[in-house]
Amino acid sequence: MTLEVIPLQTKIITPEDRLLKVVADYAGPHLRSGDILVLAESVVAITQGRLVRPEQVKPTPWALALARFVNQDGSLSSPYAMQVIMNESGALRTLLAFCAAAATRLVFGRRGDFYRFAGQQASLVDDVTGNMPPFDKHIVLGPSHPEQVVAEIREQFGVEAAIIDANDLGRTRILAATSGAGQKLLLKAFRANPAGNADQQTPIVIIRKTRS
Repeated sequence: MTLEVIPLQTKIITPEDRLLKVVADYAGPHLRSGDILVLAESVVAITQGRLVRPEQVKPTPWALALARFVNQDGSLSSPYAMQVIMNESGALRTLLAFCAAAATRLVFGRRGDFYRFAGQQASLVDDVTGNMPPFDKHIVLGPSHPEQVVAEIREQFGVEAAIIDANDLGRTRILAATSGAGQKLLLKAFRANPAGNADQQTPIVIIRKTRS
């Protein structure tokens, strides 16, 4: 058996779109029994309206302080994005995550604990520099209730489903997947990030097992 990976181009998806209708319009005509339907996490979040313009956010002194300790390549180096996460995950949890991560880095030399302690949203948020037009003026959070989303897709379309956060550096994170999707298969199929990280507009990917 080999894997056929089929990226599907869509229009620009906005908060006015309903996700299941997007799937029906663009993936519905192509789906076959046994397929796995994969959605980019950003498109799920956008249809849920999980985006904020920086001018709607007023960073607190804590957000300003914490953002200074984040690598400039990270979304949370923006105090606006940091404040959004503090609003989402809770200010106390974010502050405790920072303190705990500083301690584990000092004692064990371990990096990345802040994102583990602060919760999944801290690692999923994209600042304005990480988003493509027309959302390059927005902070985009990760999707809400991804497990429920994939369950609804399986129920409506009769195929396994997953939501994935992938990039061109070979990093792939499965946010949610139905029981029959198979995590090893998903990671293998997304090793080269078939959805793309630029302006391909292919946020939906069908994975299909075929006989070689």
